[in-house]
Amino acid sequence: MEYKEIATPARTNMLLEKYGFSFKKSLGQNFLIDTNVINNIITASGITEKSGVIEIGPGMGSLTEQLAKRAKKVLAFEIDQRLMPVLEDTMSPYNNVTIINEDILKADVRTAIETHLNDCEEILVVANLPYYITTPILLGLLEKHLPIKSYVVMMQKEVGDRLSAVPSTKSYGSLSIAVQYYTTVEKVMVVPKGVFMPPPNVDSLVVKLTTLAEPAVNVTDEKLFFKLTRGAFVQRRKTILNNYMSLFKDSKEHKEDILAWLDQSGIQPNRRGESLSLDEFAELANHLTDFKQLMI
Repeated sequence: MEYKEIATPARTNMLLEKYGFSFKKSLGQNFLIDTNVINNIITASGITEKSGVIEIGPGMGSLTEQLAKRAKKVLAFEIDQRLMPVLEDTMSPYNNVTIINEDILKADVRTAIETHLNDCEEILVVANLPYYITTPILLGLLEKHLPIKSYVVMMQKEVGDRLSAVPSTKSYGSLSIAVQYYTTVEKVMVVPKGVFMPPPNVDSLVVKLTTLAEPAVNVTDEKLFFKLTRGAFVQRRKTILNNYMSLFKDSKEHKEDILAWLDQSGIQPNRRGESLSLDEFAELANHLTDFKQLMI
């Protein structure tokens, strides 16, 4: 029996009815029902027959089947046990798809790559990410320094805007810095609510992140760098001095040391965190090693 592509309202409704599936709001389930959007995602990802692709949250397989047609192998992580029989059904025509019923935040992705995608020339992530955990998924993968060449991912537009934001803009924050530390960011397309079932409350954005060969700035201690970037944005309207007075232990006793550290790093204490560039945060992190008395 010849079926239409999954990414259509008719086929999706048929599968929903067949399996008695109901959407779980807590899992951020919004299935793509537009083949044009999927084709644009595929094009942006640059998949070839030598690519190994990781997908997160395949749902019923609307994107997965198109990945399977073009990639060497597809490895998909699906947290919802109820979707496993659906995916077994929809992916049955493809012998190059592996579905793992696991939470991507808890999965050993490195071992999964070595096990299932070890004969692929490049590893790409292509996914419609669950909106409620987009940030922990992205940062979790980036911080592991996995052998992933690029990410083409769909997310809530507001979050996507933050990834490419520049200093002194409303969207710029610790997420912008973290993503730009590891990757170059390119906006691919805005996606309207109506191409999903059920439609989300907001528009979406497809973003391409290309992993840098080396991080964007040189830091001697990555964990310290990220602690300082996060600490600078705890209260956006506060100055960098006031935010860091809250970050360091016994800061009142060490205020002069904090001021000396900022001065040595070339940072005026009355600036706000949102005005600092990646290079300036790197200066802060690298100079902090000279001030052992300042404990985070």
